[in-house]
Amino acid sequence: MSLSGAWYLGLAAIVFTIGAIGLLVRRNVLIMFMCIELMLNAANLTFVTFARMLHDIGGQAVVFFVLVVAAAEVVVGLGIVVTNFRRRATTVADDLDSLKG
Repeated sequence: MSLSGAWYLGLAAIVFTIGAIGLLVRRNVLIMFMCIELMLNAANLTFVTFARMLHDIGGQAVVFFVLVVAAAEVVVGLGIVVTNFRRRATTVADDLDSLKG
């Protein structure tokens, strides 16, 4: 028994919505990064679903590049979080203005 592409697209929409709501509601930077990762994974699921439905490898190639960008985002973002945590001992997004020049 195989699921149709609509189920995967629906799941991707739900995961993306959870990530977007979490990004808008939460103030902890680490939680915000996890919500961005949820949104990127939902986009990846959409790319893979359309690649499977259209019998094309292009969507899976885009997923590879999205994963590379997500890894770079995590490295840079965690560096900023660690720097802010060393200065203020908190990971609240409102305290990121202390990193201004």
